[in-house]
Amino acid sequence: MGFRAFNYGANAVCFQKNDRKYGMICSWATQVDYDKIVMLLGAQSVTAKNIFKGDIIGVSVLSVLQEDVMNTLGSNHSDEVDKFKDIDYNVIDSAILINNASVNMVVEIIDVLHLAGIEEDNLVYGVIKSYTKGDNPMLTIQ
Repeated sequence: MGFRAFNYGANAVCFQKNDRKYGMICSWATQVDYDKIVMLLGAQSVTAKNIFKGDIIGVSVLSVLQEDVMNTLGSNHSDEVDKFKDIDYNVIDSAILINNASVNMVVEIIDVLHLAGIEEDNLVYGVIKSYTKGDNPMLTIQ
């Protein structure tokens, strides 16, 4: 499907679990309340397959200066390469937050849903436990 009705953001979804770092780019993410977000993560994603109810993850809204981070996290799978070797990041609990992002959020996963029509994908619903805002504008994918 080629229809695009919105500008899509470059949101880094990152965490560590069982001695492995996971990271991906999610364009289909939105705030649905003052402290809640949803993200649609594809079934092919190793990162998405390792997110479960109760997990603490980082969601970093990348800035216009972080296109290289977007390209690194958006390529390959987390179980094949170390996506973080050249990325400047910080860890809070199990959440990996990308330094200098426009917004960094520590998110607790409330549920992972599989809805009709997108049942293979993961609709991740989470509560924002904390956040920080940076100075640079948000990166969008054109």
